[in-house]
Amino acid sequence: MKFNLKLPLLYATFALIATAANLLMQKTVFLLVEFAYTLFLAMFLGTLIGLVVKYVLDKKWIFRFTPDSKTEDFTTFVLYTVVGIFTTLLFIAFEMTFYFYVDFAGAQYVGGGLGLMFGYTMKYFLDKQYVFKRN
Repeated sequence: MKFNLKLPLLYATFALIATAANLLMQKTVFLLVEFAYTLFLAMFLGTLIGLVVKYVLDKKWIFRFTPDSKTEDFTTFVLYTVVGIFTTLLFIAFEMTFYFYVDFAGAQYVGGGLGLMFGYTMKYFLDKQYVFKRN
């Protein structure tokens, strides 16, 4: 069986785009907001923007999924989000571990990037199996 490298490279590119959107949003929050829970606000908003960016790209280019209606698109997005909860928890664990236990400026971004990389890899297989699979 011949392995096609195009799909993994495209998926990795989209994961990098969503990761960049996530981390850029986090950096923006850290620049604009300063209070006790800034980290959590930054992670929440970064995760949200990364989720929407990745869904739009995956739906069209990776899984070539065209919903039959806005209702189907919404329910697919909800399922995509639910499947992503586990991988998001993985990302959060990495980022928080680096933030609290690794001693250099910006450690949370390294942890966040690693967590997103591992999470997106797992997410592809879950999405392929459960989200974008038509009956």
